[in-house]
Amino acid sequence: MSNTPAVDTTGVENRRAEIRDRYLRPVDERPASTARGLHHTALVSSDVERTVHFYQDVLGFPLTELIDNRDYPGSSHFFHDIGNGNLLAFFDFPGLDLGPYAEVLGGLHHVAISVDPERWQELVARLESAGVEHEVHSGVSVYFRDPDGARIELIADPLGEMYGHQVL
Repeated sequence: MSNTPAVDTTGVENRRAEIRDRYLRPVDERPASTARGLHHTALVSSDVERTVHFYQDVLGFPLTELIDNRDYPGSSHFFHDIGNGNLLAFFDFPGLDLGPYAEVLGGLHHVAISVDPERWQELVARLESAGVEHEVHSGVSVYFRDPDGARIELIADPLGEMYGHQVL
């Protein structure tokens, strides 16, 4: 028996349909995006070496650069290659005592990173070997938290697709 309360989602579904009808244009009617792509997503790290080890050695995302953070003296800005010309970046802020990661409205829920289906199971095994708690969903997604608590998803779906549904 589930502890999840029954919720009437009719209003939410109706609102979603209204938004879709108002804003979603057919592919051949959509203008080109003004963006070239996601340059990087930046997360906060409490320990540079631990973060580098996790993302490079456990997940297989090579460290590409480690530089000074120009916005905060003594802070590092470092980057991991997540494929296809995309980067996952981190800052550390020594001495600021930022506290633990928290999901808040307007904040980060999770970062979803597409991986080849042939590598997905290997990456799940790496998480298990490293003792990282994780949850597998739908046989193509694995969710876990990085050493600082940020939620990460590795998804075997191709870029622009979500559970067999084209989203781009």
